[in-house]
Amino acid sequence: MIDGKTGKALLDVLKRQAPERRPMWFMRQAGRYLPEYRAVREKAGSFLDLCYTPKLAAEVTLQPLRRFDLDAAILFADILVVPHAMGLGLRFAEGEGPILDVVRDAGGVSALKPCGGSREVKSVCETVRIVRDALPEKVTLIGFCGGPWTVASYMIEGGSSDRVKAKIVAFQRAPWFCALIDRLVDESVSYLCLQIEAGAEAVQVFDSWAGDLPGSVREQFVLEPLTRIAAGVRSRFPEIPIILFGRGLGADHARLAERSGCAAVGIETEVNLAEVADLVGDRCGIQGNLDPVALLAGENAAVVAALEVAAAVPFERHIFNLGHGIRPGTEAEIVGRVVGAVRDFDAGRLS
Repeated sequence: MIDGKTGKALLDVLKRQAPERRPMWFMRQAGRYLPEYRAVREKAGSFLDLCYTPKLAAEVTLQPLRRFDLDAAILFADILVVPHAMGLGLRFAEGEGPILDVVRDAGGVSALKPCGGSREVKSVCETVRIVRDALPEKVTLIGFCGGPWTVASYMIEGGSSDRVKAKIVAFQRAPWFCALIDRLVDESVSYLCLQIEAGAEAVQVFDSWAGDLPGSVREQFVLEPLTRIAAGVRSRFPEIPIILFGRGLGADHARLAERSGCAAVGIETEVNLAEVADLVGDRCGIQGNLDPVALLAGENAAVVAALEVAAAVPFERHIFNLGHGIRPGTEAEIVGRVVGAVRDFDAGRLS
């Protein structure tokens, strides 16, 4: 297309082309706040059965696009697909979250299998193929994986936690922990590349606990692994944009953008979006950072908060999103109102 434009707003921002409009999507936009999702989830039987049944996973991936005027579909899966595919037992207990077999020594690391040929990864890639074939023309399909530090913390703790055990071995720089991070970098690159081969047009890495680690420990186990994943994917698919979401990095988003060459950085709610955008400069796009709690505060409050985000960064370099995922209990009607308000703002109908 002229000037390299793709005609897809999200891809245009990621590829530093002027988009037709500000791209919008929401982390966890497919989820239990939607009644149609809950119906499919009940049909599937369990969360993992839903993740690994491609037709059902594709259906919930597509559901938000039928309700809202969005520019991207985010693959429905889980960040723990990789350790599950590497051989760790995984289940989800109602009200407790994931329960995962633990890895806490060199023997545990050496027992991990490559994820590429696993049933779990093959199922996810089939979901990608189904969704890509069903997407509207101007909607981008985003694949994803978890960041190595975040995934490793689950593997060490055995599920959701305050991540103290994982932080201790990170501070100690235990050799087996360093080896675990290296394995997760390699397997994450493989997993993302398989999603791209199946039809993903962009990928995002979710390092949801990136802000846990300070100083040189952050450097070694957050910034460096994310940079290596970006380089690994780019070496095979240089045209595929990569979004890095290091929640809690604050000013270090600028360092991550500079070092990784990513197409965009996702910004958490807790920082000033305009200030971080200034720090990042013209290195890449900016994604975020509406507080998902604002969507629970009623229509007026949600719209005011959304318009503050929309006003913080020019739409040519901004991907409107949340600072983390949509929360259970969010009303779908309020999500739709926020989408409409941002569209109106960009069209000049609101000041």
